[in-house]
Amino acid sequence: MATVGFDGLRVLALESRRAPEIAKLIRASGGEPTVAPAMREIPLESNQEALDFAARFFKREFDLLIFLTGVGIRRLTEIVESQYDRARFVEMLRSIKIASRGPKPNAALRELGVPITVTAPEPCTWHELIAAMDTAFGPSLRGMRAAVQEYGATNPELLAALAERGVACTRVPVYHWALPEDLEPLRNAVRSIVAGSVDVLVFLTAVQVVHLVQIAEQMGATDDLLKAIRRTVVLSIGPSTTQELVKIGISPDLEPSHPRMGILIHEGAARAGDLLNAKRPY
Repeated sequence: MATVGFDGLRVLALESRRAPEIAKLIRASGGEPTVAPAMREIPLESNQEALDFAARFFKREFDLLIFLTGVGIRRLTEIVESQYDRARFVEMLRSIKIASRGPKPNAALRELGVPITVTAPEPCTWHELIAAMDTAFGPSLRGMRAAVQEYGATNPELLAALAERGVACTRVPVYHWALPEDLEPLRNAVRSIVAGSVDVLVFLTAVQVVHLVQIAEQMGATDDLLKAIRRTVVLSIGPSTTQELVKIGISPDLEPSHPRMGILIHEGAARAGDLLNAKRPY
């Protein structure tokens, strides 16, 4: 039996890979779910940068590898083994310093049997990763040659922080985000938000924010969208997503105590009614 939670509020999520899972969580928490996928993950048209990294890696031109996503690690391994011996690649990974952004890259590295030198604590943003590396390596960071596995887009703040510490960085992009092939669900999401037909809006990644606004811009509805969002309860999975929301002038109403989808929905459901009443008193 569903808990009171959202108490019938209309909840819009922009998740793609875990769409059925988040819809089930929202419904179990008493909400009326709508899921409009906001992105798809696609391989880069050319893997040349990843292969260039591999060639330099096998020549031992790096002192440190920085991994940011689990999907990226698995994809990079597939790219490398298309031209090189997988066992040799994994063996060399085990002999180099590894910095990981958190649980998902940790899991992918464990699958390969690769030990992790440094891991970022929650909420697992670049800030925590840099702090963890400062603690682990201290002044020895200066002069290190690092390869940074990127995800979706470049993180200029992370690269700048590494440069400030004297780290020579090589970017290794292995995939990026694109809009869904079918844009109509996302367009309908914009229409629903503008019409006031959404009570709670759930963001699980910064890219979801970017793509929602991008579609609104194409529809000529950006101002109306942002105005409507300010009258909607906004749930953000964590600091990186919150930063993207703040860039467009939106302050989220809630971040979860831990950056997990289930916790976000559970804690958001408990507070959504009061938060909405504060935004829509009449």
